[in-house]
Amino acid sequence: MKPFQLIIVCLFLIFGSIASAQPIRFKTSSVSFTDKKDNGDWNEWSEFVEANVLISVDPKKDLIIVNSSEVQSFKIKAYGEIQDTDEVNIVPFECVDTMFSKCTILIITKKKENNRMQFYINYNEVKFVYNIYNVN
Repeated sequence: MKPFQLIIVCLFLIFGSIASAQPIRFKTSSVSFTDKKDNGDWNEWSEFVEANVLISVDPKKDLIIVNSSEVQSFKIKAYGEIQDTDEVNIVPFECVDTMFSKCTILIITKKKENNRMQFYINYNEVKFVYNIYNVN
């Protein structure tokens, strides 16, 4: 089943380009974050700030790397079910970081916003979102 999931993920991420075993790379333009309030609600997202970071998704190694100033490495534990509607395409990954903290990573393409792409890292207490674009 895993090879089939790999093919589907690659096809959605590359928008119909020929899939390969190469890692899929994205560049970021900006980042924002939010955290939980004491009552469990989420704070407002911060203002986006410029961020020039390379993100690579390597389904062959089940690994996602975010090359920020402090490199973040995520082991993919499960490939979620892709959601594809007229408005969005969501590719979910259940991951564990190097500190063994569980998180969900989402790659979201907003079809009605000129296929704008975002990369979410969601922990229980904090969330990050990067605006991203494909790197060839």
